[in-house]
Amino acid sequence: MTVQLAPKTIQSLLPTDILFQSDYWAHVKSHLGCRPVAFDILAPDTEPRPAPHVPKPSRKGNGDVLVLLQPVGNGSFGAFIPQGPEQAPPVDSRGHYLEELSEALTRHLDPSVAFIRYDLPWQSSYTREMRDGHWTAFPEPRIREMRMNIGTRHWNLRKAEMDMTVASSMVVDIGRPEEEILAGMKPKTRYNIGLARRKGVTVARADTNNLPAFHELYCQTARRNGFPVCAYRHFTALFQAHAQKPGTSELLFLLAGHAGNLLAGAIIAISGKTAVFLHGASATTNRRLMGSHALHWAGMQAARSMGCTRYDMGAVSPGGAPDHPFYGLFRFKTGFGGTIELRSGSWDYPLDEAAYHAYRNADALSRDGGL
Repeated sequence: MTVQLAPKTIQSLLPTDILFQSDYWAHVKSHLGCRPVAFDILAPDTEPRPAPHVPKPSRKGNGDVLVLLQPVGNGSFGAFIPQGPEQAPPVDSRGHYLEELSEALTRHLDPSVAFIRYDLPWQSSYTREMRDGHWTAFPEPRIREMRMNIGTRHWNLRKAEMDMTVASSMVVDIGRPEEEILAGMKPKTRYNIGLARRKGVTVARADTNNLPAFHELYCQTARRNGFPVCAYRHFTALFQAHAQKPGTSELLFLLAGHAGNLLAGAIIAISGKTAVFLHGASATTNRRLMGSHALHWAGMQAARSMGCTRYDMGAVSPGGAPDHPFYGLFRFKTGFGGTIELRSGSWDYPLDEAAYHAYRNADALSRDGGL
Protein backbone atom coordinates (compact mmCIF):
# COMPACT_ATOMS: atom_id res chain seq x y z
CA MET A 1 0.00 0.00 0.00
CA THR A 2 1.40 3.38 -1.03
CA VAL A 3 -0.66 6.43 -0.12
CA GLN A 4 0.04 9.71 -1.84
CA LEU A 5 -1.75 13.04 -1.56
CA ALA A 6 -2.37 15.90 -3.96
CA PRO A 7 -3.44 19.29 -2.56
CA LYS A 8 -6.73 20.66 -3.87
CA THR A 9 -9.00 23.62 -3.23
CA ILE A 10 -11.77 23.43 -0.67
CA GLN A 11 -14.27 24.28 -3.40
CA SER A 12 -13.30 21.14 -5.34
CA LEU A 13 -14.09 18.68 -2.54
CA LEU A 14 -16.24 15.85 -3.88
CA PRO A 15 -19.98 15.80 -3.10
CA THR A 16 -20.59 13.64 -0.05
CA ASP A 17 -23.24 12.41 2.35
CA ILE A 18 -20.84 13.13 5.22
CA LEU A 19 -21.54 16.71 6.27
CA PHE A 20 -18.27 17.04 8.17
CA GLN A 21 -16.22 16.33 5.03
CA SER A 22 -18.00 18.92 2.88
CA ASP A 23 -16.81 22.32 1.73
CA TYR A 24 -19.76 23.78 3.67
CA TRP A 25 -18.30 22.41 6.90
CA ALA A 26 -14.90 23.82 5.94
CA HIS A 27 -16.51 27.27 5.77
CA VAL A 28 -18.27 26.76 9.11
CA LYS A 29 -15.00 25.89 10.83
CA SER A 30 -13.12 28.74 9.17
CA HIS A 31 -15.54 31.11 10.92
CA LEU A 32 -14.47 29.47 14.18
CA GLY A 33 -10.73 29.93 13.78
CA CYS A 34 -9.69 26.80 11.89
CA ARG A 35 -7.74 26.77 8.64
CA PRO A 36 -9.19 24.15 6.27
CA VAL A 37 -7.03 22.35 3.70
CA ALA A 38 -7.99 19.52 1.36
CA PHE A 39 -6.25 16.70 -0.49
CA ASP A 40 -7.03 14.06 -3.06
CA ILE A 41 -6.02 10.62 -1.80
CA LEU A 42 -4.01 8.72 -4.38
CA ALA A 43 -3.24 5.05 -3.85
CA PRO A 44 -2.61 3.32 -7.18
CA ASP A 45 -2.19 -0.18 -5.81
CA THR A 46 -5.32 -0.40 -3.65
CA GLU A 47 -8.95 0.63 -3.80
CA PRO A 48 -10.44 1.11 -0.29
CA ARG A 49 -14.10 0.24 0.02
CA PRO A 50 -16.54 3.05 0.82
CA ALA A 51 -18.37 3.02 4.13
CA PRO A 52 -21.88 1.51 3.67
CA HIS A 53 -23.68 4.87 3.61
CA VAL A 54 -21.06 6.76 1.58
CA PRO A 55 -21.45 7.05 -2.21
CA LYS A 56 -18.40 6.19 -4.29
CA PRO A 57 -16.46 9.18 -5.62
CA SER A 58 -17.57 10.52 -8.97
CA ARG A 59 -14.12 9.90 -10.46
CA LYS A 60 -11.44 7.24 -10.31
CA GLY A 61 -9.34 7.28 -7.18
CA ASN A 62 -9.71 6.94 -3.42
CA GLY A 63 -11.67 10.09 -2.73
CA ASP A 64 -10.45 13.13 -0.87
CA VAL A 65 -10.10 14.40 2.66
CA LEU A 66 -10.81 17.66 4.50
CA VAL A 67 -8.30 18.60 7.21
CA LEU A 68 -8.92 21.35 9.78
CA LEU A 69 -5.83 23.00 11.27
CA GLN A 70 -6.57 24.36 14.72
CA PRO A 71 -4.27 26.03 17.30
CA VAL A 72 -3.79 23.82 20.37
CA GLY A 73 -1.47 26.07 22.43
CA ASN A 74 2.20 27.02 22.67
CA GLY A 75 2.45 27.69 18.94
CA SER A 76 1.37 24.16 18.02
CA PHE A 77 -1.51 23.02 15.82
CA GLY A 78 -3.66 19.93 15.60
CA ALA A 79 -4.74 18.53 12.23
CA PHE A 80 -8.33 17.40 12.76
CA ILE A 81 -10.11 15.22 10.20
CA PRO A 82 -13.83 15.14 11.07
CA GLN A 83 -15.49 11.88 9.98
CA GLY A 84 -12.77 11.19 7.50
CA PRO A 85 -11.33 9.77 5.43
CA GLU A 86 -14.59 8.46 4.02
CA GLN A 87 -13.41 5.28 2.33
CA ALA A 88 -12.38 2.39 4.56
CA PRO A 89 -9.70 -0.17 3.71
CA PRO A 90 -10.20 -3.81 4.80
CA VAL A 91 -10.38 -4.16 8.58
CA ASP A 92 -7.06 -5.96 8.89
CA SER A 93 -5.16 -3.13 7.15
CA ARG A 94 -6.79 -0.07 8.71
CA GLY A 95 -3.86 0.75 10.99
CA HIS A 96 -1.33 0.38 8.19
CA TYR A 97 -3.46 2.58 5.94
CA LEU A 98 -3.79 5.33 8.59
CA GLU A 99 -0.06 5.19 9.26
CA GLU A 100 0.74 5.69 5.58
CA LEU A 101 -1.87 8.41 5.23
CA SER A 102 -0.41 10.19 8.28
CA GLU A 103 3.11 10.06 6.87
CA ALA A 104 1.81 11.38 3.56
CA LEU A 105 0.05 14.24 5.36
CA THR A 106 3.20 15.23 7.28
CA ARG A 107 4.90 15.95 3.96
CA HIS A 108 2.26 18.62 3.27
CA LEU A 109 1.68 20.02 6.77
CA ASP A 110 3.69 22.63 8.65
CA PRO A 111 6.19 21.32 11.26
CA SER A 112 4.14 23.11 13.94
CA VAL A 113 1.44 20.41 13.62
CA ALA A 114 1.79 18.31 16.77
CA PHE A 115 -0.65 15.52 15.91
CA ILE A 116 -3.25 14.32 13.43
CA ARG A 117 -6.66 13.30 14.75
CA TYR A 118 -8.90 11.09 12.63
CA ASP A 119 -12.59 10.93 13.48
CA LEU A 120 -13.31 7.75 11.55
CA PRO A 121 -16.77 7.24 10.00
CA TRP A 122 -15.92 3.59 9.34
CA GLN A 123 -18.02 0.85 10.90
CA SER A 124 -16.39 -0.32 14.11
CA SER A 125 -14.38 -3.53 13.79
CA TYR A 126 -16.19 -4.69 16.95
CA THR A 127 -19.70 -4.32 15.55
CA ARG A 128 -20.41 -8.04 15.18
CA GLU A 129 -19.06 -8.91 18.63
CA MET A 130 -20.98 -6.06 20.24
CA ARG A 131 -24.29 -7.00 18.65
CA ASP A 132 -23.96 -10.77 19.01
CA GLY A 133 -22.70 -10.46 22.58
CA HIS A 134 -25.06 -7.61 23.54
CA TRP A 135 -22.11 -5.52 24.71
CA THR A 136 -23.10 -2.14 26.13
CA ALA A 137 -19.71 -0.48 25.63
CA PHE A 138 -16.71 -0.56 23.32
CA PRO A 139 -13.60 -2.45 24.50
CA GLU A 140 -11.16 -0.44 26.62
CA PRO A 141 -8.72 1.81 24.68
CA ARG A 142 -5.68 -0.41 25.33
CA ILE A 143 -7.36 -3.36 23.58
CA ARG A 144 -8.52 -1.21 20.68
CA GLU A 145 -5.03 0.25 20.23
CA MET A 146 -3.47 -3.21 20.06
CA ARG A 147 -5.86 -4.23 17.30
CA MET A 148 -5.49 -0.99 15.35
CA ASN A 149 -1.68 -1.02 15.39
CA ILE A 150 -1.23 -4.60 14.16
CA GLY A 151 0.72 -4.38 10.89
CA THR A 152 2.02 -0.85 11.48
CA ARG A 153 5.71 -0.03 11.58
CA HIS A 154 5.71 2.51 14.41
CA TRP A 155 2.78 1.45 16.66
CA ASN A 156 1.85 5.12 16.87
CA LEU A 157 -1.95 5.19 16.64
CA ARG A 158 -3.59 6.20 19.95
CA LYS A 159 -7.27 6.11 20.82
CA ALA A 160 -8.39 9.66 21.63
CA GLU A 161 -9.98 10.09 25.05
CA MET A 162 -13.00 11.80 23.51
CA ASP A 163 -14.52 11.34 20.06
CA MET A 164 -14.75 14.46 17.89
CA THR A 165 -18.30 13.73 16.79
CA VAL A 166 -20.02 10.53 17.96
CA ALA A 167 -19.02 6.87 17.81
CA SER A 168 -22.58 5.56 18.27
CA SER A 169 -25.31 7.28 16.29
CA MET A 170 -29.00 6.53 15.78
CA VAL A 171 -29.91 6.62 12.08
CA VAL A 172 -33.47 6.33 10.78
CA ASP A 173 -34.22 5.15 7.24
CA ILE A 174 -36.51 7.85 5.85
CA GLY A 175 -36.36 6.60 2.26
CA ARG A 176 -39.56 4.63 2.94
CA PRO A 177 -43.16 5.89 2.76
CA GLU A 178 -44.22 7.88 5.82
CA GLU A 179 -46.62 5.19 7.00
CA GLU A 180 -43.77 2.66 7.02
CA ILE A 181 -41.52 5.02 8.99
CA LEU A 182 -44.28 5.48 11.58
CA ALA A 183 -44.96 1.74 11.68
CA GLY A 184 -41.29 1.12 12.47
CA MET A 185 -41.42 3.32 15.58
CA LYS A 186 -42.19 2.07 19.07
CA PRO A 187 -45.89 2.41 19.93
CA LYS A 188 -45.21 4.96 22.69
CA THR A 189 -43.25 7.22 20.33
CA ARG A 190 -45.96 6.99 17.68
CA TYR A 191 -48.56 7.82 20.34
CA ASN A 192 -46.56 10.84 21.56
CA ILE A 193 -46.28 12.23 18.02
CA GLY A 194 -50.08 11.98 17.71
CA LEU A 195 -50.56 13.44 21.19
CA ALA A 196 -48.52 16.52 20.30
CA ARG A 197 -50.66 17.04 17.21
CA ARG A 198 -53.90 16.63 19.18
CA LYS A 199 -52.69 19.10 21.82
CA GLY A 200 -52.07 21.72 19.14
CA VAL A 201 -48.26 21.66 19.04
CA THR A 202 -46.97 23.22 15.82
CA VAL A 203 -43.54 22.95 14.18
CA ALA A 204 -42.37 25.66 11.78
CA ARG A 205 -39.19 26.67 10.03
CA ALA A 206 -37.43 29.59 11.69
CA ASP A 207 -34.81 32.13 10.64
CA THR A 208 -31.80 33.68 12.34
CA ASN A 209 -34.01 36.19 14.14
CA ASN A 210 -35.07 33.24 16.31
CA LEU A 211 -31.51 32.12 17.02
CA PRO A 212 -31.14 33.97 20.39
CA ALA A 213 -34.32 32.33 21.72
CA PHE A 214 -33.12 28.93 20.53
CA HIS A 215 -29.71 29.41 22.14
CA GLU A 216 -31.33 30.39 25.45
CA LEU A 217 -33.38 27.17 25.29
CA TYR A 218 -30.25 25.21 24.33
CA CYS A 219 -28.38 26.53 27.40
CA GLN A 220 -31.34 25.56 29.56
CA THR A 221 -31.17 22.03 28.10
CA ALA A 222 -27.42 21.82 28.68
CA ARG A 223 -27.74 22.84 32.32
CA ARG A 224 -30.55 20.34 32.87
CA ASN A 225 -28.60 17.45 31.33
CA GLY A 226 -25.09 18.40 32.44
CA PHE A 227 -23.36 18.66 29.07
CA PRO A 228 -20.95 21.41 27.92
CA VAL A 229 -22.46 24.47 26.26
CA CYS A 230 -21.45 25.57 22.76
CA ALA A 231 -20.88 29.31 22.52
CA TYR A 232 -23.38 31.36 20.51
CA ARG A 233 -20.81 31.92 17.78
CA HIS A 234 -20.90 28.20 16.94
CA PHE A 235 -24.53 28.58 15.95
CA THR A 236 -24.10 31.81 14.00
CA ALA A 237 -21.22 30.21 12.07
CA LEU A 238 -23.61 27.58 10.69
CA PHE A 239 -25.83 30.24 9.15
CA GLN A 240 -22.99 32.53 8.04
CA ALA A 241 -21.40 29.67 6.12
CA HIS A 242 -24.71 28.74 4.57
CA ALA A 243 -25.26 32.31 3.43
CA GLN A 244 -21.87 32.24 1.74
CA LYS A 245 -22.28 28.73 0.27
CA PRO A 246 -26.03 28.28 -0.27
CA GLY A 247 -25.58 25.59 -2.91
CA THR A 248 -23.55 23.16 -0.80
CA SER A 249 -25.72 22.22 2.19
CA GLU A 250 -29.20 23.07 3.36
CA LEU A 251 -30.09 24.02 6.93
CA LEU A 252 -33.40 23.18 8.58
CA PHE A 253 -33.98 25.39 11.60
CA LEU A 254 -37.19 24.17 13.24
CA LEU A 255 -39.04 25.37 16.33
CA ALA A 256 -41.91 23.59 18.08
CA GLY A 257 -44.38 25.75 19.98
CA HIS A 258 -47.73 25.78 21.74
CA ALA A 259 -49.91 28.76 22.61
CA GLY A 260 -47.03 31.17 22.14
CA ASN A 261 -44.58 29.12 24.23
CA LEU A 262 -41.38 27.68 22.76
CA LEU A 263 -41.21 23.95 23.48
CA ALA A 264 -38.25 22.66 21.47
CA GLY A 265 -35.91 23.51 18.61
CA ALA A 266 -33.50 21.82 16.24
CA ILE A 267 -30.83 22.71 13.71
CA ILE A 268 -30.55 20.01 11.06
CA ALA A 269 -28.01 20.10 8.23
CA ILE A 270 -28.41 18.25 4.95
CA SER A 271 -25.51 16.89 2.92
CA GLY A 272 -26.30 14.66 -0.03
CA LYS A 273 -29.02 12.26 1.04
CA THR A 274 -28.28 12.50 4.76
CA ALA A 275 -29.90 14.85 7.27
CA VAL A 276 -27.81 15.38 10.41
CA PHE A 277 -29.39 16.52 13.67
CA LEU A 278 -26.68 18.96 14.80
CA HIS A 279 -28.20 20.77 17.78
CA GLY A 280 -31.39 20.37 19.74
CA ALA A 281 -33.06 22.00 22.72
CA SER A 282 -36.19 21.50 24.76
CA ALA A 283 -37.95 23.43 27.50
CA THR A 284 -38.05 22.15 31.06
CA THR A 285 -41.73 23.07 31.35
CA ASN A 286 -44.63 21.70 29.27
CA ARG A 287 -42.80 18.45 28.56
CA ARG A 288 -46.12 16.60 28.61
CA LEU A 289 -46.91 18.27 25.26
CA MET A 290 -44.22 16.11 23.59
CA GLY A 291 -42.68 18.96 21.60
CA SER A 292 -39.44 17.03 20.95
CA HIS A 293 -41.36 14.11 19.44
CA ALA A 294 -43.24 16.47 17.13
CA LEU A 295 -40.00 18.23 16.24
CA HIS A 296 -38.14 15.09 15.13
CA TRP A 297 -41.09 13.81 13.12
CA ALA A 298 -41.36 17.17 11.35
CA GLY A 299 -37.60 17.08 10.74
CA MET A 300 -37.88 13.64 9.15
CA GLN A 301 -40.77 14.73 6.97
CA ALA A 302 -38.96 17.87 5.81
CA ALA A 303 -35.69 16.03 5.13
CA ARG A 304 -37.54 13.30 3.25
CA SER A 305 -39.28 15.89 1.06
CA MET A 306 -35.82 17.24 0.17
CA GLY A 307 -34.64 13.85 -1.10
CA CYS A 308 -32.91 12.52 2.03
CA THR A 309 -32.97 8.81 2.80
CA ARG A 310 -31.12 8.95 6.14
CA TYR A 311 -31.96 10.93 9.28
CA ASP A 312 -28.97 10.89 11.61
CA MET A 313 -30.25 11.67 15.11
CA GLY A 314 -26.76 11.74 16.63
CA ALA A 315 -25.35 10.38 19.86
CA VAL A 316 -26.73 7.43 21.78
CA SER A 317 -25.13 4.89 24.08
CA PRO A 318 -23.89 1.84 22.11
CA GLY A 319 -26.21 -0.39 24.15
CA GLY A 320 -28.93 -0.19 26.76
CA ALA A 321 -26.76 0.23 29.87
CA PRO A 322 -28.60 2.52 32.34
CA ASP A 323 -25.33 3.83 33.77
CA HIS A 324 -24.10 5.16 30.42
CA PRO A 325 -24.20 9.00 30.21
CA PHE A 326 -26.09 8.76 26.90
CA TYR A 327 -28.68 6.25 28.15
CA GLY A 328 -31.42 8.89 28.22
CA LEU A 329 -30.71 9.68 24.58
CA PHE A 330 -30.74 5.94 23.84
CA ARG A 331 -34.21 5.54 25.36
CA PHE A 332 -35.64 8.54 23.52
CA LYS A 333 -34.07 8.02 20.10
CA THR A 334 -34.56 4.25 19.82
CA GLY A 335 -38.27 4.96 19.95
CA PHE A 336 -38.06 6.34 16.42
CA GLY A 337 -37.16 2.93 15.02
CA GLY A 338 -33.69 3.56 13.66
CA THR A 339 -30.48 1.56 13.69
CA ILE A 340 -27.48 2.30 15.91
CA GLU A 341 -24.41 2.73 13.73
CA LEU A 342 -21.26 1.79 15.63
CA ARG A 343 -18.32 3.75 14.24
CA SER A 344 -14.59 3.57 14.87
CA GLY A 345 -14.29 6.85 16.76
CA SER A 346 -11.34 9.25 17.00
CA TRP A 347 -7.69 8.23 16.69
CA ASP A 348 -4.52 10.26 17.13
CA TYR A 349 -1.21 10.04 15.30
CA PRO A 350 1.30 12.12 17.36
CA LEU A 351 4.09 13.94 15.53
CA ASP A 352 5.48 15.94 18.48
CA GLU A 353 5.11 13.86 21.64
CA ALA A 354 5.69 16.72 24.10
CA ALA A 355 3.19 19.07 22.44
CA TYR A 356 0.70 16.23 21.97
CA HIS A 357 0.78 15.23 25.65
CA ALA A 358 0.51 18.87 26.71
CA TYR A 359 -2.65 19.18 24.61
CA ARG A 360 -4.18 15.96 25.97
CA ASN A 361 -3.48 17.01 29.55
CA ALA A 362 -4.96 20.48 29.02
CA ASP A 363 -7.99 19.00 27.27
CA ALA A 364 -8.58 16.53 30.11
CA LEU A 365 -8.35 19.33 32.68
CA SER A 366 -10.86 21.48 30.79
CA ARG A 367 -13.33 18.60 30.65
CA ASP A 368 -12.88 17.94 34.36
CA GLY A 369 -13.57 21.58 35.19
CA GLY A 370 -9.94 22.28 36.03
CA LEU A 371 -9.80 19.78 38.88
